[in-house]
Amino acid sequence: MKQKINKRAYVPGTGEPLRALVTGASSGIGLEYARQLAAAGHPLVLVSNQRQELERAAEQLAARYGVEAEAVYMDLAQEGAARELFGLCSGRRWEIGILVNNAGIFSFSDVARTPEGRVETMVRLHVETATMLCRLFGEAMARRGYGFILNMSSLAAWMPVPGIALYAATKAYLQVLSRAMAMEMRPAGVGVTVVCPGGVATDLYGLAPRLQRLGVRLGVLMTPERLVRVALRRMFRGRKQVVSGFVNRATVPLMAVVPDGMLVWIKRKLSKYER
Repeated sequence: MKQKINKRAYVPGTGEPLRALVTGASSGIGLEYARQLAAAGHPLVLVSNQRQELERAAEQLAARYGVEAEAVYMDLAQEGAARELFGLCSGRRWEIGILVNNAGIFSFSDVARTPEGRVETMVRLHVETATMLCRLFGEAMARRGYGFILNMSSLAAWMPVPGIALYAATKAYLQVLSRAMAMEMRPAGVGVTVVCPGGVATDLYGLAPRLQRLGVRLGVLMTPERLVRVALRRMFRGRKQVVSGFVNRATVPLMAVVPDGMLVWIKRKLSKYER
């Protein structure tokens, strides 16, 4: 029997589960969002630029949880991708009640040494596409009077560490955008939540599986399952921002007073992951 996450996760007056659109849904945190939403009975639209993994994920989720799971192969880092995706959903009459903006990439490299194409990809994916998806689907949700938008930022939004300047800056943008949109959209009945995790045990950072497992055991990394469980619960409760874990929450105010020398030292320690 499927368990309801929260009564607000259902279409008012009908009891039908809201349809969720999850970007970056073929692996990692995005796949875990899809899994937990499917487990609660929500039909899915899964978006990724990894065709085989995406189609396999959609088939497995549909079979396991008995929900509709549509796979949309699309590169969201391409110009106009948000409008194309919104148009596709509108054309197929997929009414999106939950938007999870999760698609993203990570880069550890000085801005001036990062290939131009990678800079464009990150900015378009984290900033342009995510913003336009919020704009387009947010307007539709506001017209209906209900819906949820969840944007994945990062603890890096507060961390001006050299080497991840580009990544951190785009995540800071998402954090500010989301918190302001939450106030704008609340009168229309639409919730907007930004999630700012610290390290998560996924392949995003290029860590070997054994190092991910070690990080979880030491409490340095969080599992995707725990992160998503907390994020969804707080999203449906109307929280504007989620910073999970006591250590992560304690880190936020400390980052404002960390001296530049310490940030440079951290960068040197992390330089082995430069890519």
